[in-house]
Amino acid sequence: MSCPICQRKSDREYRPFCSKRCADVDLAKWLGGGYAIPSDDPDDIEEAAQAAADAFEEVMRKPH
Repeated sequence: MSCPICQRKSDREYRPFCSKRCADVDLAKWLGGGYAIPSDDPDDIEEAAQAAADAFEEVMRKPH
C-alpha cells in the first residue's frame, strides 16, 4: 500500500501513511476543509455565505 500523500510505501506505525509528517499533512487538509465536497445547491451556498458574514461580524466586534 502506498501513502496517499506522497506515494511512498506506507509504514505499519502510521498506516496508511508513510510517516507522521504525511499523517499530519492529511489531518491539516481535513481541518482546513481541503476534502470538502462542493455543492451546487443554492440553499447551501446561501447558508455558507451567511455563516461567513456572521463570522466576519463576530471578528470585527472583538477588540483588537
